[in-house]
Formats: sequence, structure tokens, C-alpha cells
Amino acid sequence: MTSPLASARQAPFVLGLAVALLSAATFGSSGTFGSALMATGWTPGAVVTARITGAALIMLVPAVIAMRGHWRLLRRNVGRIVAYGFFAVAGCQFAYFMAVERLSVGVALLLEYLAPVLIVGWLWARYGRRPSALTASGVGAAVLGLVLVLDVASGAEVDVIGVLWGMLAAVGLVVFFLVAADEEEALPPIGFAGGGLAVGALGLLAAAALGWLPMAASTQPVDLAGWFAPWWVAVVELAIVAGAIAYATGIGAARLLGGTVASFVGLSEVLFAIVFAWVLVGEAMSPVQVLGGAAILAGVIAVKLGEGRALPDETVPADDVDVAALAEFGAPEEVH
Repeated sequence: MTSPLASARQAPFVLGLAVALLSAATFGSSGTFGSALMATGWTPGAVVTARITGAALIMLVPAVIAMRGHWRLLRRNVGRIVAYGFFAVAGCQFAYFMAVERLSVGVALLLEYLAPVLIVGWLWARYGRRPSALTASGVGAAVLGLVLVLDVASGAEVDVIGVLWGMLAAVGLVVFFLVAADEEEALPPIGFAGGGLAVGALGLLAAAALGWLPMAASTQPVDLAGWFAPWWVAVVELAIVAGAIAYATGIGAARLLGGTVASFVGLSEVLFAIVFAWVLVGEAMSPVQVLGGAAILAGVIAVKLGEGRALPDETVPADDVDVAALAEFGAPEEVH
């Protein structure tokens, strides 16, 4: 018979899982619509900047409304917002763009999505939170599944500088999950997402102004599975769905699940990206990619079960360790 305590823990996990999958799905839609724009002459830098800047503008009013009654917490969260916007939004996007210029898309994505493994390793090295055998097996299964889903072996290109950029993108993704998971005197998810997107947009616009991000755009219609839509349809989708909704739900999922588990569920973004490509542009998944998806799912389940066994005191949810371990992000003066 399920105890009341176990039921109380299960409810937020189920909710967190649903929110995390919604976040992964919305993030996953960016590839198809972004590629459609790039096929008409948009540069990756222009697509990313339009997506983040548009999302920041859309989130402005909801963020202000969500902050009512919480403005006193703004000063205490300035460091978190800057770290999130600079590293998790602008930095991650910029590093990934630089990696793609030197590596195949599959390799660049694989490097970026090593973030969950880095989180487990960092918590172990920094706070002595040694992963259980089940967690370790989940990490292995998820990485293997990601390799299969991305089909890296079919066109891998190796470049040392590109690999370094890819790893920096992974670090940005680590910051995304860890800073977002910190609930100590935290801002509402919508308010936090709005602030982070604003910082990220300013960072990308600055990079574009300095010439680090080549900017070119086109007003030609975009091709979505034979349906030629106006260019602004893709931009609006990227700003609202793959931008505002994706980041807000990503923060909510990290707080409900903890940074570690949320990051592994986030791997499903790759699967959603492939599904969108299948539905919208007719790119079907191969049997190997389906097998990879199953491996990622198995890895997520193993990590969650392993996290549940990580602490001997069952009165404290294991994922709360993510929050305690990240208390340092709560002090703005410690964020450099």
C-alpha cells in the first residue's frame, strides 16, 4: 500500500515530468522552424537572435505581472538572472553556433547534451554526492541513446576548437538546469525566465553588433512540408513556443524535478526535434533512432530511481540536494 509520504512525492514528480516534457517538446520545435528560415537565407545568428529577442519581448508583460508581490526578491536574484541569461541563454546559444561552424550538427548536439553527465560529475566532485550504480547505468544508457538518436557515426567531423565550443555549450546547459533549480528565495519561474531572456537578448545583440554573429535575413516564404508560410510565421513560433514557453517551462521543470533529473528528461528534446522534422518536413526516424529513444527513456528512469536511493534519510527528497548544493548561486556577489 502506498504511503501518504510516497504519494506526496509522486505527485510533484509526475507534474514535473509533464512540464519537463512540454519544455523539451517546445525546445525541440526550434530546429525545424529555424532550419526552414535558414533555407531561405537566414544565418544561424539571425535566427537565434530573433528567437531570444522575440521571446524576451513577449515575456515582458507576463514577467512584470508575475513579479507583483515579489519585487523585494529581485535584488537578491540579480546574480542568478545574469548568470542564467549570460551563460544559459546567450552563452549556450552562441557556443553552439560556433561549434556548428566547425563540427557536424550531430557531434555539436552530442557535446551540448553531455550536460546531464557533467551535472552528475560536478555534484560528485564538488559535494561528494557519489552517483549510485543505478544512476551511473542511467547516465551510460542516456549517452548511448543520444549517440544513436543523433546518428553521429554517419557524418562525424572532428575539430579541437569546435569540440571546445561544444563543451562550452554543454556548460551553458548545465547552468540552465542548476541555476533554474535553485528555489531558495527564488523568483517566480515566469519572472525569472523573463529576466534571463532579456539578459540573453542583450548579450546576443551585443555579439551581433561586434560582428561575432553574422546577421542576414530574408522575407521569402518558408517551406513546411510543402506548405509555404510567410517568414514571420516561423519567427513567431520560435519566439513564443520555442522561446518564451520553452524557457519558462524549463525553469518550472527544474524546480519540480531538481536539476539532475530535469536535465536527463531534457534529452528528449532531441527526440521531439526528430518528430517535428518528420511531421513538418518528412524526415522519418530510422530504426536505430527509435532504439536510441528507448535507451534515453531507460536512462531517465534509471537516473530517477538512482536519485531516490542516493540519500539514506527518506524524509528528504533526493532532488533537494540539487538545491542545497547550488546555494552558492543565491549570492550575487559570488557569481563572476
